[in-house]
Amino acid sequence: MKKACKHLPTIVFIAFIFTMTILFFALPKKDYSSSEKRYLAEFPTLTVDTFFSGEFGEDFETYLSDHTAFRNFWVGLSSYYNYTLGNPLSNGIYNCKDGYLLNDPPKTDRLLINIDVMSEFATASELPATVVLAPSTGYVASDVLPNKHIIYKDDELFTEVSSTLAENNIEFVDLRENFKAAHKNGTQVYYKTDHHWTADGAYLAYCDLAKTLGFDAKSKDEYKIDSYPDFYGTTYSSSGFWFNEADNIEVWNSNTIKSGDIEVSITDNGETTTHDSLFFLDNLKDDDKYPVYLDGNHPYTVIKNNAVKDGEKLLVIKDSFAHSLVPFLADHYSEITMLDMRYYKQSVTELIKNSDFDKLLFIYSVDNLGTDTDIAWLE
Repeated sequence: MKKACKHLPTIVFIAFIFTMTILFFALPKKDYSSSEKRYLAEFPTLTVDTFFSGEFGEDFETYLSDHTAFRNFWVGLSSYYNYTLGNPLSNGIYNCKDGYLLNDPPKTDRLLINIDVMSEFATASELPATVVLAPSTGYVASDVLPNKHIIYKDDELFTEVSSTLAENNIEFVDLRENFKAAHKNGTQVYYKTDHHWTADGAYLAYCDLAKTLGFDAKSKDEYKIDSYPDFYGTTYSSSGFWFNEADNIEVWNSNTIKSGDIEVSITDNGETTTHDSLFFLDNLKDDDKYPVYLDGNHPYTVIKNNAVKDGEKLLVIKDSFAHSLVPFLADHYSEITMLDMRYYKQSVTELIKNSDFDKLLFIYSVDNLGTDTDIAWLE
């Protein structure tokens, strides 16, 4: 009996490895993980070059990891096990109070480099330019962070950004004070399971932006607000903390925009499609619901509001934070052109020369701008 007990751990381990191997080959392979919101690795191509370079081994290891039986269970088990040991950080995501899952402080290696590029481009364009920069969620919602966390340096970063932009006569919309005050007063300005600002957060940014761009922001009661449940965003998908509750995602329809007023043209892969709404409700059926705003990431999008006669034309260079903000701006411009430099690889200077834009607006989050390498395409 003692001998059997002595070898029990080894027997259990071998049985576990054997069972998991059988399940790996027996169970069907999925192409997509709905929990992680990403496509899983495909079986790598084996060639002489990939074998001897080690590329095949690395890719095969990723393939094994992605298709391990009960993968979601093991990912969650690892996250919660480390959490019980006092480590609230999983894959760069803090498990915080009140159900928040927050990215750790952003890398900022390229932040000031990108601000310089934007400044030079704005000056060369000769368009009145404005920059709006979304603060990091951990900075705004610092009260929900665990006791053990890395310091968020938004104050230092925003001071440097503000100084650089002022030297180049570029307007800077600093959202820090209003966002922190709104959070403190109970307004959820960022999602708990996603890195983006909520519709409330986008509305606050719109109100601050209105003061700089020179128009009166609409009051909140001038919108019909529809709320949709079961939104699990990017921080949820990356964290492994599967027991956190979902967010609601909201669509704010302006009561001054009527049927037929809006025309949205989206150009992607050389093809242009035209739509009659700022909101793409079919995307609410998908795992990733954030593309309900302007259908998500595209290189080139043009929004026309036919109800705004002889209005200004706005050029927006942006990341995905603009998607929930720009619908608010659509009330005030006859035309808004949105460029995503991650995908738009043509000359923006030529576009400006061949268009009659009145103003230039940059919309980014400090997290994205700190690491972005695509702003270099601004020429």
